[in-house]
Amino acid sequence: MCRLAAITSSDYFSPMENILALETMKEGHDGSGMGLMMKGMGGEFEELREYPILSGICSEAGVKVLDDYMNKAGFKLKYTWTPKTKTVRGIEGRDNYFARVYDYPDMYKDKPMEIKESLLLKTRLSLRDLGRADESIIVFTFYPDIVALKEVGDPLQLGEFFGLEKSSLKAKIIFAQGRQNTNYAINLYACHPFFLQGICTMTNGENTAFVPIREYLTGRNLPGYVGYNSDSEVFCHILHYTYKKLGYPLHYYKDVITPLKQEDINNRSDADAVTYLKRSLRPLCIDGPNCVIGFTPDGTCFMVQDAKKLRPGAVGGVKGKYGLMSEECGLESAVPGRDRDSDIFPMKFDMVIIKPDAKEVVVWNQLHG
Repeated sequence: MCRLAAITSSDYFSPMENILALETMKEGHDGSGMGLMMKGMGGEFEELREYPILSGICSEAGVKVLDDYMNKAGFKLKYTWTPKTKTVRGIEGRDNYFARVYDYPDMYKDKPMEIKESLLLKTRLSLRDLGRADESIIVFTFYPDIVALKEVGDPLQLGEFFGLEKSSLKAKIIFAQGRQNTNYAINLYACHPFFLQGICTMTNGENTAFVPIREYLTGRNLPGYVGYNSDSEVFCHILHYTYKKLGYPLHYYKDVITPLKQEDINNRSDADAVTYLKRSLRPLCIDGPNCVIGFTPDGTCFMVQDAKKLRPGAVGGVKGKYGLMSEECGLESAVPGRDRDSDIFPMKFDMVIIKPDAKEVVVWNQLHG
């Protein structure tokens, strides 16, 4: 099993808080990788939120290829953040880690966000292809107000390696996964969290329905449904498809991935809609066990369990700061002053939803709708 540590807050905080929470859950990850996904950026990024940020890793040769591509595409570099890496035993560093802020090409500056999103996705995928053969370019995200950082190693050691304890890197939403390698080679594209056009998820579990889900998604002929170095990446793409492409409210994501029996659906006030979703999107039903944590473009965070409910998950905090963790000890690390009696342990029909800026927590129950 992997371990998940997500924090959403009304104030900026350091990713070290997530890493320390992962450290309390260390028996659940083996040091084969850590991924950080940050949204609502502070520090030097705070005044640059309208511009897209390219997050990734390059070799020295890859930097030249990346620069050439971006210049020809018309992107203008505004700011570059690079971590002040240290030599840490057990961590094999790479040439260049970066989060680069770009201005859009002139012809796109006044275009609607939907067109800009398509450009950013096309650019990210093109750069990924350019570096695929030799890993000279590894790109995780290219989107406004989002920064991703991933590497192989133990989370606490990686925090030291990247100098995060003293870094100005802060955000209001940070997701972190400590990976336990199970089915795949150690590959940074297989390291959670996964991101696509404002949608992010990370998962603890195993999705044995991966192949039919992947075939359905790739059959939509939509850019971005590619890669799949991990069986968990489909959770992000299912959310993107149902919430962003089809436009359904967030809670219907739960109905899509874990459809109810028809007799239970008939008791819902929206039974017709839920029945339609079950019939039309049946190939997107998951087979776990899985605990999924995610966020949407507006900063709403959530946790869901699949029907088997064999993976731990806990949500708790105070108004203005909540944690979504694999284990209760992770909550204790992130929000020690909370009312522990109010902690939420979602079961197989529950979807815990935390509103933007960590203002409110609600538990949506699938049976009641």
